[in-house]
Amino acid sequence: MRGRDGRLVESFCEMMAVERGASVNTTDAYRRDLDDAGAFLAGEGTSLTEATTDSLRAYVADLARRGFAPSSQARRLSSLRQFFGFLYAENERGDDPTGPLEGARKTAPLPKILSEDEVERLLARAEDEADAAEDGSGAALRAKRLLALVELLYATGMRVSELVSLPRSVLRARGRVIAVTGKGNKERMVPVGERARDALARFGEALRIGGGPAAAADERQRWLFPALSESGHLTRQAFARDLKALASRAAIAPARVSPHVLRHAFASHLLQNGADLRAVQELLGHSDISTTQIYTHVLEARLIQLVADHHPLSEEAQQHAGKA
Repeated sequence: MRGRDGRLVESFCEMMAVERGASVNTTDAYRRDLDDAGAFLAGEGTSLTEATTDSLRAYVADLARRGFAPSSQARRLSSLRQFFGFLYAENERGDDPTGPLEGARKTAPLPKILSEDEVERLLARAEDEADAAEDGSGAALRAKRLLALVELLYATGMRVSELVSLPRSVLRARGRVIAVTGKGNKERMVPVGERARDALARFGEALRIGGGPAAAADERQRWLFPALSESGHLTRQAFARDLKALASRAAIAPARVSPHVLRHAFASHLLQNGADLRAVQELLGHSDISTTQIYTHVLEARLIQLVADHHPLSEEAQQHAGKA
C-alpha cells in the first residue's frame, strides 16, 4: 500500500505498538487486514482512507462471499474500526465510516462438558490410584496431589490458574470456604465440599511427610502445589497433561478432558440440578453475567421439562393429575 494510505497504516501500526503494547505479530495482522481491505477498495475505485460506509459494507459482504468464517470477518471489521478510530482521533478524517456497520453474527460455541457419570468415573479412578499408592513414596504424593486437584476443581469451578497457584495456607482453613484470587487480583470466597476437603487433607498429610519437591524451604511453604518450575508451583500445562493421562486410565477420551472442561462441568451440573445463574456467576468469578450465559442451553432443557411437568395445560401435568 502506497501514498497516504500506506503512510497512515504505518502510523496506526506504530501507535498500536508504542501506546497499546501490541506485539509484532499483532501489528502484522492489522497490516495484513488493512492491506486486504485496501486492495478491495482500490478495485472499487476508492482508497482505504477515503472509504465510505457503503464501500466498507461491500468489503464485508465480499469477505462472506470469499468464505471467511464469521469470526474472521469480525476480526477484520475490528481492525477497520480501530484504524478509522485512529484516523478520527488524529483529525485525518472528520467521521468514522465503520460506525453503522454490523458484523457477521457469531454463534457462541457451546462449552464442552462431561456427564456427571463421566466426572464420577474420573474422580473414582483418581481416588483408587491414591488408595493404591504406597504411603511415603513419591508415587503416593503425586497420586494424592492429582486427587486433590481434580476434586477441588470440580467442587469449586476455579480457573486452572487459580487452582495451581493456591497458597499453602489453604490447608489451615477451618471453614467450608476458601479464598481464591482471580482475575484483576479480585478475591472471592468459594465453598469446598466434604469430598474435596478430605482429598485436600490427605494431600496435606502426604506433603508433610514427603516434603514435596526439592525446592527452597520458603517456596515449599508458600504454595499448596509446589513444583520445580519458574513460578515455584505446579504449572497449568503439567496439570493438564496429568489430567488427560488420568482420563485415559478412566476410559475417557483424553481429547475431551481438560481443566477448563471440568470448570464447564461444574457450572453446567449446578444449573442442571437447579442452581441460580447469578449464583453460578459468583462462583465462577465472572464479572459480567453475559459470560455465564453460555450455560443457558442447560437451563433451557430444565425449564422446558419444568413447564411440561407443572403447567396445568401441559399433557404431562394432566396425565399426572389423572393418575392421582
